[in-house]
Amino acid sequence: MSIKNIFKKNLVKDKSFVIAEIGHNHKGSVELAKKLFLAAKNCGASAVKLQKRSNKDLFTSSFFNQPYDNKNSYGATYGIHREFLEFSEDQYKELILYSKEIDIIFLCTPFDEESLIFLEKLDMPAYKIASADLINTPLQKKIAETNKPIFLSTGGGSFEDVRRAYENIININEKLIILHCTASYPADIKDMNLNVITELIKQYPELTIGLSDHENGIDAAPIAYMLGARVFEKHFTLDRAYKGTDHAFSLEPQGLEKLIRNLNRITLMLGSSDKKLLSSEEAPLKKMYKSIVSAGNFKKGHILEYNNLAFKSPGGGLKPYEYEILLNKKLKKDLSKDDLISNEDVE
Repeated sequence: MSIKNIFKKNLVKDKSFVIAEIGHNHKGSVELAKKLFLAAKNCGASAVKLQKRSNKDLFTSSFFNQPYDNKNSYGATYGIHREFLEFSEDQYKELILYSKEIDIIFLCTPFDEESLIFLEKLDMPAYKIASADLINTPLQKKIAETNKPIFLSTGGGSFEDVRRAYENIININEKLIILHCTASYPADIKDMNLNVITELIKQYPELTIGLSDHENGIDAAPIAYMLGARVFEKHFTLDRAYKGTDHAFSLEPQGLEKLIRNLNRITLMLGSSDKKLLSSEEAPLKKMYKSIVSAGNFKKGHILEYNNLAFKSPGGGLKPYEYEILLNKKLKKDLSKDDLISNEDVE
């Protein structure tokens, strides 16, 4: 499904748009990012997504210089750690070309205005607004002014926060999708509150609603689909044991492939609302259905009573619910035990 089509609700009625959130799981390597792009494509993802930060503009100097000494660190301070994970303009251009080569949509989350300017130069096709910026109306406005599609994540927010962001964006840019989210990593299943999706659909019936899913598994997305969600974002890695805070709760390719497979199966399983005998049911049911047969040996002229009838497999004869048409009727021929009884056998 294209980015353009996900804003036409009639086109997403039965389809899912799945974003593989790579974030910084590329560990600062363009080659690993490419491998993640290709793996996501092979799993059936609709899009891949990175995150862009202009760290020196985003963080206070004290936060930037805060010591960051742990097993997941790529630098002595938090700022240096974050800088290590950022790609340059040339590296982004290389990834954009690669995404086009393998035919997968490449999105990004700008965490600040400088990052948005950076990404706009590269003509990103759409943007994600992170849960942390649900309350950042100035950045929302700047992103809305690009007139690009926007995925708004709502982790940590109230309905009032969602409404504020919605009104801030929609007056500028109508290409908005709201994603229910629990902003914990991973999210405990008791904190998923997927029923919020139903309420978001009620409050924003003109919009497509989705789920930014931080649950450590693949169960939430199919449930969210049944509640009406059609866009799904899931963190993605090649190895959950990689260095970095996000890998442990991200899906590996096998997990993402199963999640997308399960989503695609839902529409097939929902099928038609018409209840009827299916061609696939005919052969097994013929073996299991019961026909009306003779319960004993009876001569021509015998008047059939209920206890003269038996209901036995296979099917193919009169159905059990038709037994009343035989009661008190005279046989036109002799019957042996287990013979099928038809309308033609009685007067």
